[in-house]
Amino acid sequence: MSPRRSSSTTRDRILDAALTVMRTRGVARTTTKEIAREVGLSEAALYKHFEDKTALFVAVLVERVPSRLGEVLDGLPDRVGTGEVETVLAEVAAEALAFYRETFPIAASLFSDPAVLAAHRAALDRLGTGPHVPVDALAAFLAAEAEAGRVGATADPRATATLLLGACQMTAFLAAFRGAPTTGADDTAAAQAIARAAVHGVPPPPP
Repeated sequence: MSPRRSSSTTRDRILDAALTVMRTRGVARTTTKEIAREVGLSEAALYKHFEDKTALFVAVLVERVPSRLGEVLDGLPDRVGTGEVETVLAEVAAEALAFYRETFPIAASLFSDPAVLAAHRAALDRLGTGPHVPVDALAAFLAAEAEAGRVGATADPRATATLLLGACQMTAFLAAFRGAPTTGADDTAAAQAIARAAVHGVPPPPP
């Protein structure tokens, strides 16, 4: 669990406890009762701060998972027409790798129970968020770059965004499956390679 801060609020303590339980059991198997027990509160106290478990999960992702992915994606509109597109994509990929490495083990259990997955999906829709949000943001950036003439007119922004973020998610999955440790240098190299592939694709053979 994250270190307790002297100025921690009840909400902070709930988020810390939720992250601990979700890391151990996954989202699908985590209950609000377990989170309440971990933090030393009643379930009723949890619902004073969060509508349901999904809202709590989203808050954990936003406020407790160490990632700048949301910040980087939110800043993409201001970066259209500035710098190298490949450099921007490498930064997005690096943050996506960090985010997926942290969250994949937490969220993977959702797929073990179709009913739980459906309920979680409906709750995310109600909250106006979900795993499509990074794809939408990156696709919009690439479309704007194409309109500015900095990306090929034949490029498919959404397919490219899906390929880049999908590659990051698969890299995180393989690392989690193997249980292999990774370093910051590994992630930097992987992010650069993924961005390069997204920009240049598969080059034709030499003449």
